[in-house]
Amino acid sequence: MPKVIAAFGEVMMRLQVPGYASLAQESHLNYSFSGTGVNIASALSRLGHTGYLISTLPDNPLGEAALAYLRKLGIHTGLVSRAGKYIGMYFLENGFGVRPGRVTYTDRLGSSFNTAGDDVYDFEAIADSIDLVHFCGITLAMNDQVRSQMKSLARAVKARGGKVVFDCNYRPSLWGTDRYAYARPHYEEMLSLADVVFMNEKDAMYILGLTTTKTERRAQLEELIPQAATKYDIKVAAGTHRSINGDNTHSLQGYIYTGGAFEYSKQLTFSVHDRIGAGDAYASGIIHGTLEGYDPKRTVEFAAAAGMLAHTVTGDTPTANEREIVQAMNEHMSDVER
Repeated sequence: MPKVIAAFGEVMMRLQVPGYASLAQESHLNYSFSGTGVNIASALSRLGHTGYLISTLPDNPLGEAALAYLRKLGIHTGLVSRAGKYIGMYFLENGFGVRPGRVTYTDRLGSSFNTAGDDVYDFEAIADSIDLVHFCGITLAMNDQVRSQMKSLARAVKARGGKVVFDCNYRPSLWGTDRYAYARPHYEEMLSLADVVFMNEKDAMYILGLTTTKTERRAQLEELIPQAATKYDIKVAAGTHRSINGDNTHSLQGYIYTGGAFEYSKQLTFSVHDRIGAGDAYASGIIHGTLEGYDPKRTVEFAAAAGMLAHTVTGDTPTANEREIVQAMNEHMSDVER
């Protein structure tokens, strides 16, 4: 049964260098609007749910352009507040071969979202109107005021019987490469409030400080994720392992841990057009499967297929609907659909 979901997060302007040029080489940029919350709300709307974004945009033409873009993505904007003058931005340079892609953030801390006061949001009323709320570690990295807002909304939703989803998404460029100890208590509080968590073995080791003697990634995952789930009372944990192959294809395998057992998707290998936002597509697949009552195996296969499809479209935001994802799961993809 479709649910009302909301994602709390910043709307950012994505400024992309065309093709495979660097910022130093190119003089033109293509812009769009994105953010983890944008991607989650849009993807779940395409899967039949009612998707809201909880955010703050500047009260100027730039904010109007962002709102128009959100509506085009199928996102309900009734929970987007208007205040301030600025929007966060990031510049994206596409990688090729041995040269990785690069994201450079700017204007984040001064954006309307990151300077919005507590009086901008009525968390009690929001919690009364939704079934599930999604949060991200990228948002958690911003500042103490935003962190407090996240925790207040999560507690309000939990108190009303709603589900809380948290994606660890640690970004060294935002927290710092050596600031795991600083971030840990904030992560631990969000994990203790969350029902569904997206994380992998590196999150467990570096953010949470859990230890293992295993050296292979899957063995580390299978030792550490149950420990984290028990410690923080996490009902569902999920994530992916990715490898980049010599022919510029990527391979992706998803996992889900629930009810004391792991399930894995098939390993999917595919060409990549644009990988930014693919993790949000995977997360949306897990959330959808959980809300719809899919068994864990179907849930993880659905999510992995959603993640794979997100690599094939331009922009951060997933565009696949349920039929297209199921078609990819069943390997019925054809050269041309007529």
